[in-house]
Amino acid sequence: MKIEKQEAYLKEWQSHEELAERMLPIIGHLYRDNNVVTTVYGRSLVNSPTIEILKAHRFARLVLDGELTVQETFPVLEAVSKLDIAPARIDLGRLAVRYQALQGKVSVDDFVASELASVNTGRTSLLDEPQDIVLYGFGRIGRLLARILVEKSGSGEKLRLRAAVVRKGGPDDLVKRASLLRRDSVHGQFNGIITIDEEENAIIANGNMIRIIYSDAPENVDYTQYGIRNAIVIDNTGKWRDREGLGRHLKAPGVSQVLLTAPGKGDIPNVVAGINNELIVAQETIFSAASCTTNAIVPVLKAVSDKFGIVSGHVETCHSYTNDQNLIDNYHKADRRGRSAPLNMVITETGAAKAVAKVLPELTGKLTGNAIRVPTPNVSLAILNLQLKQETDVETLNSYLRAISLDSPLQNQIDYTNSPDVVSSDFVGSRHAGVVDSLATIVQGNRCVLYVWYDNEFGYSCQVVRMVQKMAGLELPALPA
Repeated sequence: MKIEKQEAYLKEWQSHEELAERMLPIIGHLYRDNNVVTTVYGRSLVNSPTIEILKAHRFARLVLDGELTVQETFPVLEAVSKLDIAPARIDLGRLAVRYQALQGKVSVDDFVASELASVNTGRTSLLDEPQDIVLYGFGRIGRLLARILVEKSGSGEKLRLRAAVVRKGGPDDLVKRASLLRRDSVHGQFNGIITIDEEENAIIANGNMIRIIYSDAPENVDYTQYGIRNAIVIDNTGKWRDREGLGRHLKAPGVSQVLLTAPGKGDIPNVVAGINNELIVAQETIFSAASCTTNAIVPVLKAVSDKFGIVSGHVETCHSYTNDQNLIDNYHKADRRGRSAPLNMVITETGAAKAVAKVLPELTGKLTGNAIRVPTPNVSLAILNLQLKQETDVETLNSYLRAISLDSPLQNQIDYTNSPDVVSSDFVGSRHAGVVDSLATIVQGNRCVLYVWYDNEFGYSCQVVRMVQKMAGLELPALPA
């Protein structure tokens, strides 16, 4: 009996694996040829290996309180592939569950054609021409943005990473920058193939040519000589944070908009993707994507505020060390940051609490904040100590945040875990702005403490790309409704 059970488990796994493998070329075809992103309850299947497709189906049980298998979604995917679909995000999980509820009353082909009728209008382009993107700076965030943009290039008709602007480091600058893009000590190897074109001084990443342009000043680059026009420049140097400084980019031929990957000063709109996208308007040319911590905590704070109300609170972040700290004790203009980052916890300031008010005006003056830099290279933890307007309990608060993470407009921003053994390294590569650690939640009357993990590098970079997509007008309709 035990042997029969072992064989049954193995055969079941192999059948799942085989169908997932058959899904791969269809998913790729829809993405490259039609700019269609296939998902399973919000988890993208594009560029996913077989095991990730199976894990996405396993994740669906959290939404359905039951299992969803590739046997159920594969016929739906085949039916989608028979249509001539315009660009869209299509959730195979939702379609499969709806089809099952019909209990065979219609064919899967007819059902899918009916559900997707609004986009079954033929292959089209979302933009008249691809949106050119330029990275100003090619450090930690710059290289991660490059990875994500290359991954999302699809048919090449959407966002197109054209160049990275840097200061030349030496005669082997191009080779070294290609190597840093290829290998990363935290995020692992680049998912694809990277070569260099020395004649064009460019890095070729999965067929995307990224020119490396050398310049010491934003206004000194003429992008049009490289065929770059109306570009969105993503400034990830942090060197300029006000309108005057960032406005120097707009003086360069070929630039139309600027996005800062740090908190902006003055009247620059600070945007957290998914929260205050309404600030992204055509007449504005300079935006800020705020900070990684602001992106991590604002979605959770908004969700809590909408449901329970917030009287006051304190935000404490345990933040991984960053490149502006010293490896060993040495002079630093800021207090404490001169002490060795890998050897110490370092108390420092954070502007995240004040930055929240720029994104959620209803919390103005209600939050304080501080930060502790800790000796880890990536993934940080925000601790939200809040006084609510009404009493609640752990189960109610957690259930609400779980529902928000699974099926709401904030599902790309908020993730949720109930694992008793997760630690910081488990969240390396998280694409969400923040992840609520439900087993750490504390509630006492109208006071609560929430723990929110966030990949302060990759998760933040994903938020930046979501903002760029909004700036470029690349918002795919999500189906089924």
